[in-house]
Amino acid sequence: TNRATHTAVGTRGRAPIGKTDCVACGQCITHCPTGALRERDDTETVFDAIADPDKIVLVQIAPAVRSAWGEELGIPREEATVERLACALRRVGFEYVFDTDFSADLTIMEEGSELLERLGKAAKGEGDSRGWPMFTSCCPGWVRFVKARYPEFVDSLSTSKSPQQMFGAIAKTYYAKVLGVEPERLFVVSVMPCTAKKAECALPSMVGEGGAPDVDVALTVREMVRMIRASHVGVDTLTEEPLDTPLGFGTGAGVIFGATGGVMEAAVRSAYYLVTGKNPDADFFTDVRGLDGWKEAVADIDGTKVRVAVAHGLGNAARLLDAIRDGRVSYDFVEVMACPGGCVGGGGQPIHDGCELAAERGQVLWGLDANAEIRFSHENPDVQACYSEFLGAPLSPLAEELLHTDHHAWTMPNEGTC
Repeated sequence: TNRATHTAVGTRGRAPIGKTDCVACGQCITHCPTGALRERDDTETVFDAIADPDKIVLVQIAPAVRSAWGEELGIPREEATVERLACALRRVGFEYVFDTDFSADLTIMEEGSELLERLGKAAKGEGDSRGWPMFTSCCPGWVRFVKARYPEFVDSLSTSKSPQQMFGAIAKTYYAKVLGVEPERLFVVSVMPCTAKKAECALPSMVGEGGAPDVDVALTVREMVRMIRASHVGVDTLTEEPLDTPLGFGTGAGVIFGATGGVMEAAVRSAYYLVTGKNPDADFFTDVRGLDGWKEAVADIDGTKVRVAVAHGLGNAARLLDAIRDGRVSYDFVEVMACPGGCVGGGGQPIHDGCELAAERGQVLWGLDANAEIRFSHENPDVQACYSEFLGAPLSPLAEELLHTDHHAWTMPNEGTC
């Protein structure tokens, strides 16, 4: 704002940032030419929890984190595995290290079932009379954008929580029972490629039965790296260590959540199975890969044509929503990520001035998927056990209570006025 010697970093209209419709995506941080912006630092809160003998501190690692965490530490991508990161985090002091890929697979089960239920209603003429699609809801920046700028689409958002929030809800219920401890003792930390996750885990709707947050703290990759350095962990001595179970196993479908088009592809893979009872070739639907800002395709699920679209970057999302609202395009299912390239280009990733690494990081995730032992979310044994031992089935009453949310339960500061 202003000019010359009066230039300052600020918001439009000089409003406090909490009063704006900022989606907290963090792209301003990663692209600030002077380094004047940064996220809130939550590392001390986590160090305090680790030092508290009454707390059991768990950490979950998001899919896109494995594509970038070694960059600031000088570890080549082929060596910066999630298993080596698990070793580093245990040396920092985390007692249990899990993979958000697990809850990404869980999200596919819930969101995919939600989509099929919606398509079934549409076939009976009971669906949205406007013909609007169901939108993914795993990107909190995107959800905040819809609520602030396009509130008419809020009811078209999937009610499924994001993988981060699903993990927290399961950790403080199912996993607390596995450990035989009171949920209040669990302190859940997430390492995310995203700054909007900090706002998401603080939402009043993202709490458990007693009112405690499902996820206590969300850290960016940059904060996690600072914690590793502050703990004097020698990265050259790190070895690969397995993640903890039963919330530590993820499939190739869960891994690709971090790249634009990945949620859509993973969902279509499992939707095919849920409809037909058999798996397709894991690579039967790849039309939504790539970095085009707005992609569309038709997925053939055993003769049923599902019209889909994928967008990344909120400028592209705005063009897409305008076209849907005006009736110029029509889809059944739409994936949107706020950041360019998806989570791999997130506002919490390591910063390299002048370099855009989303494409390179995304290829890491697609490669991990191609080489994964299991590439379908519904085949994740930990997810299967969670349903059989605890949740019952996708969209069951307990699953609805823990894994779904009401997007009307919280409001943007200026919702309805923008």
